[in-house]
Amino acid sequence: MERCELEAWLRLTMTDGVGNGTARRLLAAFGAPEAIFAQPEAALSQVVKPGLAASICRCPAGLSELTSTTCDWLSGGTSHHRQIAVLGASNYPSALLAMDDPPLMLYMVGGPARQPAGISGLAQNIADETDWLADGFRNCIAVVGSRNPTPQGAVNARRFGGALASAGLTVVSGLAHGVDGAAHEGALECVGADFQRLVTVAVVGTGLDRVYPKEHRDLAHRIAANGLLLSEYPLGTPPLAANFPRRNRIIAGLAQGTLVVEAALKSGSLITARLAADQGKEVFAIPGSIHSTQSRGCHSLIRQGAKLVESAQDVLEELQLVPPAAPPGDAAEGASPGTLDDSQTLLRALGFDPVGLDALQARCEIDTATLQAQLMALELDGHVARLPGGLFQRVVAT
Repeated sequence: MERCELEAWLRLTMTDGVGNGTARRLLAAFGAPEAIFAQPEAALSQVVKPGLAASICRCPAGLSELTSTTCDWLSGGTSHHRQIAVLGASNYPSALLAMDDPPLMLYMVGGPARQPAGISGLAQNIADETDWLADGFRNCIAVVGSRNPTPQGAVNARRFGGALASAGLTVVSGLAHGVDGAAHEGALECVGADFQRLVTVAVVGTGLDRVYPKEHRDLAHRIAANGLLLSEYPLGTPPLAANFPRRNRIIAGLAQGTLVVEAALKSGSLITARLAADQGKEVFAIPGSIHSTQSRGCHSLIRQGAKLVESAQDVLEELQLVPPAAPPGDAAEGASPGTLDDSQTLLRALGFDPVGLDALQARCEIDTATLQAQLMALELDGHVARLPGGLFQRVVAT
């Protein structure tokens, strides 16, 4: 993309009063953004209100600086490939074109390594990258959920992410704490030395020149190396609260279906699920304990018609996708922690709901010292998690 073309697209997104819908009307009327800004105010007034037409004719403050910053960013990528996809371009995800509000521009970091520079090499790079992205976006599944999942919820997110990616799907999530990060991690575990496909996409609510949350900086770098970071927000955009619900429409739009692992009743993940349903996409939910607030959002979705899933195979069957092999390690198969002798009795007494020490002692009739010692051993082995409020919960082994 030439600088003048990039500047015109940036100007379109920066102009006060021009949202995605108005921009699409202008593009339909006049063609490329350069043609829009070449129009006299009178011609623009035939498409938009006169006040907005006057605004379009004024160059936004900071346009030149943002254009320079973006050009430097595009040319400065050394370890990970950087690119921009504009509405209608060959590298723009076709699934987003079916949305009511597709983004005008997408910033992307990731993809296969570039070939040596040169005109012929550049042309081949563009073709390879377009094919790679098209293949990766063909079968996407969104995996979303609570930023503060239970230990079992985090395990489920990671295992479902890994199983779905192993079956050939691209796992899409939002790089947030909790379920999002775990789903990305699970998908990345499928990457081998012969990495050839897109296993995960992180749709973020900031500019791609920053990482939010900062604790996921390493994860973001690994996604860029083996997947894709994607944002509709220009460089320099901070983590504004209003941006994250909007980015959820892209997560839902890219995917054939959305899996909610854990969510409270007011979770942002339910926004993603609603957007998916509004787009005619499948919604899946993993059931949980009736005592857990983090399960109530999933239970509400199931009551509204979301498909209850207990394994990655349930998702694949509903989407009518045949995996190359049985998905490894379905998330709810109830794996035994091995030979734990007396601890087996304790695990059976724990069940899978959070439980307090007194209630657990009443169930298994073990003296306090022995009970606490066995719980500590199971916790150190990763079979039990200690929750706030003095509660304990069994965790299915990975």
